[in-house]
Amino acid sequence: MAVFVPIPPRPAPLRRRGPLAGLRARLFADTPTTLATLTLVALLAWWLPPLLDWAVLRAHWAPRFEPCTLDGAGACWGVVAEKYRLILLGRYPYEEHWRPLLATGLLLALLGASCLRRCWRPALLGLWLGGLVLYFGLMHGGVAGLAVVETGRWGGLPLTLLLSTLSIALAFPLAVVVALGRRSELPAIRALCTVYVELVRGVPLVSVLFMASFLFPLFLPQGLSIDVLLRVLVGLTLFAAAYLAEVVRGGLQALPRGQLEAAAALGLSWWQTQRRVVLPQALAAVLPGLMNHFIGLFKDTSLVTIVSLYELTGALGLALNSDADWRPYKLEAYLFIAAIYFLFCFAMSGYSRWVETQLRPGQVR
Repeated sequence: MAVFVPIPPRPAPLRRRGPLAGLRARLFADTPTTLATLTLVALLAWWLPPLLDWAVLRAHWAPRFEPCTLDGAGACWGVVAEKYRLILLGRYPYEEHWRPLLATGLLLALLGASCLRRCWRPALLGLWLGGLVLYFGLMHGGVAGLAVVETGRWGGLPLTLLLSTLSIALAFPLAVVVALGRRSELPAIRALCTVYVELVRGVPLVSVLFMASFLFPLFLPQGLSIDVLLRVLVGLTLFAAAYLAEVVRGGLQALPRGQLEAAAALGLSWWQTQRRVVLPQALAAVLPGLMNHFIGLFKDTSLVTIVSLYELTGALGLALNSDADWRPYKLEAYLFIAAIYFLFCFAMSGYSRWVETQLRPGQVR
């Protein structure tokens, strides 16, 4: 006769808290993780000392190029100290630099307010409209006694932020409409949206900008001219919307059909179903893909240099190509603008992760 023998009680597992416990769990959880951590530490130990020696210990920070020409000199950060205003603000008149600085601060404030959940109110749209009017008033002038500065002289960081912000804001709703159109039961609408997406995705962004800047004016009536900044903005928006539409369509296709049937059972109309049931779930499912395209569009604004709009990277070229003394130190200048791009892209990525935790608290780990 079998005798039941209970298993003796075991002590409860220890729950270790604190930063050291977190590092141990992430970096030394098992043998493969430990080996990978040790390998990365060894590579950093081999790579970081010479980098720090060049970038910090032997670097020159004063806005003079003579010390950088000596033997054994490190990084010449003086190029940033000397050319930072031209890099950040482009060809904007020097005596009017306070205007793009104030306009950029205003745009960053609007973006920051838009990222706060407590600011997600209908009044935010009015705040954006008023802020954009003030932005263009500061940048262009012609009002309140400000001198007129043509858009061809705008550049640097203000132009990069303007193009990326407006193209993203305009492309996203257009992408949602196109994605819904591609799933429409009306053949004409579905075919029109499909042709638009396939046509735009079949050409590179450089060709779109080239056509918007140089070819489109040839089809306008004689005497009618559209500002190059507006044409480039339209080209960026249409290009980004085609790619974003496919991301949104992927989210729509991933939604279970039972959600639509439940909405129909509740008596919701088609628009109510899309607005209250379909789009919130579909957009939440593809949020990483959407942010990936937003970040890509932010960096793609550097291509507008080919149409003589000198944003951040174009302004850097102007700053160095016109001065032979500082031209050999392009690496340090490019590292400077790379740090600016990284800060903005990293902030966008971090905000995307925060939004994911807000929209799907039971699924995000």
